Amino acid sequence: MKVRPAGTEDAPFLWEMLTYAASMSPGGAPSVAEAQEDPHLRVYLDGWMRPGDLGVVAVGGDGGLLGAAWIRPGLMVAEPGAPELATAVAPAWRGRGIGSTLLRELAAWARGSWCGISLSVRQENPARRFYERHGFAVMREVTNRVGGRSLVMRLTLPAAV
Repeated sequence: MKVRPAGTEDAPFLWEMLTYAASMSPGGAPSVAEAQEDPHLRVYLDGWMRPGDLGVVAVGGDGGLLGAAWIRPGLMVAEPGAPELATAVAPAWRGRGIGSTLLRELAAWARGSWCGISLSVRQENPARRFYERHGFAVMREVTNRVGGRSLVMRLTLPAAV
């Protein structure tokens, strides 16, 4: 597996990953069209690669795309200096360290440009533990797009040396 920067040509794959990140299709085929119609989700990718957008994509040995992680400033829970994260790994590739690799690579690339990375995760989502293992801390609770409770978490990035 290798990790490369996400470009404009990756937008269709990022949409697919966003459907998983938003729990629209936890284990089944993603509903990209449904995600693209949701105003709360469109903000994560409409006009992908505008100033401040940064992402990485995991690519398998056969060239297949395995997962992605990206940040974008100015979203719902993003704060000045800490853009909001979206990340997902295709279901067939989960549990193999790909998500951890993507998050580490993205954080390394964001270091020096941002002082942190923010995200929101549903309160009951097991991914919360994944984020905590990678240094994210709970900052506050919010009402999410489906009316439930989500946690806003933040990873503080060290200053560039």
